[in-house]
Amino acid sequence: MAEPTFPFWNQPADRLLEQLHGRSQGLSSAEAQQILSQSSSDRLFEKSRSSTVGLLLNQFKSPIILILIVAAVLSGFLEDLTDTVIILLIVLASGLLGFWQERGAADAMSKLLALVEVKATVLRDGRAQEIATDQVVPGDIIQLAAGSQIPGDCLLLEGQNLAVNEAALTGETYPVDKTPGILPAETPLSKRTNTLFLGTNVVSGTGSAVVVQIGKSTQFGQISQRLRLRSPETEFERGIRRFGYFLAEVTLILVILIFAANVFLQRPVLDSFLFSLALAVGLTPQLLPAIVSVNLSHGARQMAKQQVIVKHLPAIENFGSMNVLCSDKTGTLTDGTVQIHAAVDAEGNDRTRNATGDSSRNPTGNLPEANKILFYAYLNAISESGYANPIDEAICGYQSFDTQAYQKLGEIPYDFIRKRLSILVAQKYESSEGNRSNSQQNNLLITKGSLKSILDICSKVELSDGKIATLEPMREQIQQRFEQLGLKGFRTLGVAYRELTTDSINKTDEREMTFLGGLTLYDPPKPGIQDTIATLSQMGVSLKIITGDSHAVAQSISQQVGLTDPQVLTGKEMRSLSDEALIHQVQRIDVFAEIEPNQKEHIILALKKAGNVVGYMGDGINDASALHAADVGISVNTAVDVAKEAAEIVLMQQNLDVLIAGVKAGRETFGNTLKYVFMATSANFGNMFSMAGASLFLPFLPLLPKQILLTNLLTDFPEITIATDRVDREFVAQPHRWNLAFIRRFMIVFGLVSSLFDYLTFAALLLLLKATPAQFQTGWFMESVISASLIVLVVRTRRSITQSKPGKYLLWATLAIVLITLLLPLTPIAKLLGFTPLPLYFLLVLGAIVGLYVLTAESVKHLFYRQVRF
Repeated sequence: MAEPTFPFWNQPADRLLEQLHGRSQGLSSAEAQQILSQSSSDRLFEKSRSSTVGLLLNQFKSPIILILIVAAVLSGFLEDLTDTVIILLIVLASGLLGFWQERGAADAMSKLLALVEVKATVLRDGRAQEIATDQVVPGDIIQLAAGSQIPGDCLLLEGQNLAVNEAALTGETYPVDKTPGILPAETPLSKRTNTLFLGTNVVSGTGSAVVVQIGKSTQFGQISQRLRLRSPETEFERGIRRFGYFLAEVTLILVILIFAANVFLQRPVLDSFLFSLALAVGLTPQLLPAIVSVNLSHGARQMAKQQVIVKHLPAIENFGSMNVLCSDKTGTLTDGTVQIHAAVDAEGNDRTRNATGDSSRNPTGNLPEANKILFYAYLNAISESGYANPIDEAICGYQSFDTQAYQKLGEIPYDFIRKRLSILVAQKYESSEGNRSNSQQNNLLITKGSLKSILDICSKVELSDGKIATLEPMREQIQQRFEQLGLKGFRTLGVAYRELTTDSINKTDEREMTFLGGLTLYDPPKPGIQDTIATLSQMGVSLKIITGDSHAVAQSISQQVGLTDPQVLTGKEMRSLSDEALIHQVQRIDVFAEIEPNQKEHIILALKKAGNVVGYMGDGINDASALHAADVGISVNTAVDVAKEAAEIVLMQQNLDVLIAGVKAGRETFGNTLKYVFMATSANFGNMFSMAGASLFLPFLPLLPKQILLTNLLTDFPEITIATDRVDREFVAQPHRWNLAFIRRFMIVFGLVSSLFDYLTFAALLLLLKATPAQFQTGWFMESVISASLIVLVVRTRRSITQSKPGKYLLWATLAIVLITLLLPLTPIAKLLGFTPLPLYFLLVLGAIVGLYVLTAESVKHLFYRQVRF
């Protein structure tokens, strides 16, 4: 049986039951079994059809991986077993890492299922019975009590004092009162007071409801299904892919042209083919995945020292590229707890400012005015026998009082109709008559609740000087005053009292009371969050708040965390926008209020389509799909399990300053990765291009295929240490992204500089030094390796090489390669590699060319960065 797709919260209960083929006394077992068989495909636990093998094979589809696999085959064809093994190991390690990451989505799914593997009480065959939640079907009537888990999205049929905790789904800090009724079809999720949602739980009261949607069709299920999808391609992954395509095009065109030219010049076909294959291997950035992995692992270790756990290594570089940080409000920007902001009397005075806590010394109840509102609210909260709610916990935790002189006599529990709670207490005190002391008792009815419900039962008001006045002339002024506080984002709670002579109470006693004042409640920002957001803004990262809270609350908290004059868009307004309009709007909006869980993901995707690298920080079930969709998902250790599973970075400390450390680590990691890219697309490309050109006019190969492979291996070796290199402060100060246009220009400019000195080397070896073919190959090998190694020290920074010193490991690795290259022709294996010792004057000429090359590259670098920005 198909589940209703219309807004069922807008339907009368009897009509909905008829459509579901249900009855108020419940389904029969046979009916339920039939419906269960028809709706089995909608179950959350339906297994994914993707095979493990298929998931593994998907990891080897990226251009870089394909190029490397081809390079491994070519190396094997060239009988270079060592290079073949190295390349294949890199490919395998990279593929297994991606496979492990995608399996994380399945882990998030299992966490979701673990949350709902509980039992529900349903009416079956006319009687109540407990069944597993995966046996609940649309049309079932469920019975609810405190602690009940909701097994599906339901319409409430009956409710008595029913309050539900929806914090994990909607982000609402306070329990939500639920009552039967019909709501407009456009009512947002957080306002559907007649609807119960899968994954939430009852905190107080009783009731019954009809199950309308189960499994994938529920709000909770829709989130789980989005988590099962493959994560959208992130900015870093997209950059790597495009870079791979770019290198593939350059390599293919160059190799085909060189092979064709050599064949046209009637060179041996086999030699030309082997030479072209060697060039292809030389142009391939064999160590790029390894360099990326080393950089990311180093960044992960640095972040771990800051108590930041990185679950998905590419998220580190995305962290650095991030220019927009979206965040849930409750539990991330705020503490996620209810706290007292102020106790305000009827005339608007803050009575918490001078409170001392000593409020029980006066036996007549004429308490010090600074304490009276707080004390009466404290007496009411501490005497309540109902469920522990966050408001009473906040009142009791804010300030303690001595209540030994008070004894509880009676209670009228809170309910959603009255929206107030009353406590009758007896105050014992001693009175003196002449020389005699008598024990006396004063009975006091204290009521707290929503401001309107409290004012409705009051006829008098206590002024700031303790005098009692008639309420009516002041009612409108009091309401307006507290409404203004509400518009600032505070939740208000009224407090009233009345003296009684009886020892018992009922609801009729809630009348003719004296309005004392109100408490303003709020969810405070995390300590230091303003400074953190200001620092992120200075680093080029803008904050956007996405919350299910009201417009007023969202705007208030945004101002508290440092956003000035924030632009707000509500979920209702968002629903009226087309996808194109939303992409335009998200750029200027600072705060998204009254947002439903599925809308969070739409906002993230719109921001990405608008050209941003987006981070999302959240801690609830309602944040899971947004965490999954973002370029980098960030959660906290106190988050629900499914949010931590969906996130790529988990903050183990509540101090959000680690966000700043994470962004810096990401930018440093990205910067060090770019250094390898710049080297690979400048010196390496220049050398290979020069080699290809030289092969057209030399009567012999400028380098043998095995010498090309050795050149590539030696020039790549120092780059393994680049993860420990220093990164300039100005690079860390702003976000950066993959910019193929910049890389292409960099490759052309510095590749031409490299080729210029290569041809200068050719001229020196052939015309000046009269080198033999073996001397030519040895001399150019030494010049190529040493110049490519030293040029990294130049292109690694925009600054002068004397102002930005390299890390010690990179420096020593570079010097080691220079020394190995100089000594290699003198070793016993030189002959096997086709090398021969060179006279000293050869080395002096080559050294002068390398020195001039480094100085020229340094000068060109300053001119280049003056004209081009990354």
